[in-house]
Order: sequence, then C-alpha cells, then structure tokens
Amino acid sequence: MPKEHRPRHGSMGFSPRKRSASPIPHFASWPEIDGAPKLQGFAGYKAGMTHAFVVDYRPTSTTSGQEVQIPVTVIETPPMKVAAIRVYRQSHYGLQVAGEAWAKNIDKELRRVFPIPKDHDPEEALGKIDAATLEDVRLIMYTQPDLLTGVPKKAPDLMEQRIGGGTFPERFAYAKGLLGKEVRVSDFCREGSMVDIAAITKGKGWQGHHTRWHTKLLSHKNSKHRRNIGTLGNFMPGYVRNTVPQSGQFGYHQRTEYNKRVLRIGDDGKDITPNGGFLHYGPVRTQYVLVHGSIPGPTKRLIRLRDASRAGFVKLEKAPELTYISKESKQGV
Repeated sequence: MPKEHRPRHGSMGFSPRKRSASPIPHFASWPEIDGAPKLQGFAGYKAGMTHAFVVDYRPTSTTSGQEVQIPVTVIETPPMKVAAIRVYRQSHYGLQVAGEAWAKNIDKELRRVFPIPKDHDPEEALGKIDAATLEDVRLIMYTQPDLLTGVPKKAPDLMEQRIGGGTFPERFAYAKGLLGKEVRVSDFCREGSMVDIAAITKGKGWQGHHTRWHTKLLSHKNSKHRRNIGTLGNFMPGYVRNTVPQSGQFGYHQRTEYNKRVLRIGDDGKDITPNGGFLHYGPVRTQYVLVHGSIPGPTKRLIRLRDASRAGFVKLEKAPELTYISKESKQGV
C-alpha cells in the first residue's frame, strides 16, 4: 500500500480570506513599555514609494556601514486630534469600558462619522471615573484628511490609541492633558525606532481558486480543463470542508507587518515629493514618515502605526543616515 501522507499546501494563518469589515485597521493588542507615559499609536495615509541611499545600520549585514540603496514608503501623517478619553476596567470577560469623557472643541467634520455628543460636560465625566479600579486608558482620536491633497474626502477616520508606560494615575493625567488637543507623529515615535504597521490590502474582487490559493494547474492530459480544482475532498464527511481551496474574495484583507524601521520624520513634504507628485496621490503637504521597505495597501489607504510588539530588533541610538532620497518623476517622463 502507498503511504497516505500529504501535508496541506500553504498557510491557513490568513483564513478565511474575506473582506475586511472596516477600512480602518485595528490592533488586537498593545505592547507594554517602560518609561514615562506616551502615545503608542498613530495613523497616516500612504502616499507612495521611492528609493533612497542610506548607510546600512544593520550590524550583521554584509554591507554594514556601507552606503546601500533601499526602497522606502512615504506615509503622510497630518496632526491627529484627541476627541475623547476612554478608560477600561478588568473583568471576567477581559477589558470592559468603565467611562469616557469627550472634548468640547470637536471639529464639525466629525459629524460625518457619527452624531457628536451635545451638552456633554467633560469635567463631570472625568469626576465620575474612579482611577483605583481601572486598568487601561486610551484616547479616541481622529485624522484630518482635509489637510491633504491626495485623499479626496473630508470625513475623518476615528480610532483608539493606547497610552502606555508609567503607572495608571500617570497615564490618566497624561491623557487628560491631551484632551481636545492636536498630536503630532513626533509625539508617538522618533527617527530610527521600530513600529508595527496595519493596513487593508489592495482589493482584487472575486478570483478563482488558482489565483486565490496558488494551487497547481492540472496536467495538460486532463480530460476537461487545466484550471479545475483536483478534488473537493473526501467522500465522507458528506460536505465540502472549509480547507478546500475555492473561489471567493481576494484582497481587501487586513494585514499587520512587524518591525518596520522609521528612517525619517519630516515637516516639509517638498523634501520627498517627486517631480510631478506621487502617482494617484499628488504632493505631500504636511508631516510625513519615511519607512524602510513596502507596506500593505494601495495609495491613499489609511495606515495605522503602533509601537513594535516583538523584541529582537536592532535598537539604534541615533537616526539612520540618509544620504540621498530620489525625487525623480514616477510618471515615466
């Protein structure tokens, strides 16, 4: 008898491959950090890619200390505003919302997302919060896409960002100091630090199983078609299992990439905008972040950044040394 052993092909770590429920990516967890309280997340919009020359900062690389060419991604990060403070207590079912306080000076554009609370007194709401029983504090923040050229919308994107570091009273006091104020990306990270990036990938609609799961084409001697699936599974059980590669949604999935290096945080977008602007985006007008490598999603897509949650990366004492950033036209002219 032949050996009946056939390991499955491909990872099931990204199944089911269905459309993301929201264009705003989410983080399921936040890393614990040491030191003074600080903001652990931020958001921006993907402008495009270019290339740069940098002195290789990786100590184990064969080109360590030499000038190398690398791909870089530009994320435009206009200031975000703090709309509310939300606190959590620990329960048998995990973290549970214990209270929140909304700022008075909220932009009218936020009405495009949800009804803004009226006659809300933040001081009264903060007074009802008992810090002794609480576990976590987060800020409800929103972006300002009307400051950008490349993103054709006015409705801001609303999301939670955690406050980490220090004790809970220190984090709560830090959060109260930011209520209703603008926060810049430089308050979240510095040049040379590592971040995790979450985004929604480029949507490709309904695709067949070969495109979607990268299965092998059948032999040319097959009696009907080469792009059929080989089998839908066993005779028993009498149904098709969810592990069988089939047609369906491909793309527009949430993906998180870990340990992306921040190469530069700039204030003037003219420093990195190529001649003629980025394709399908235009010029960068506000603050920007330059990240080593590629990130998920197409141009204009919302990108969320978080403190790196996995240890083992190289910690830099100073910012990477960028010697050149390409501003050549990306339009083939």
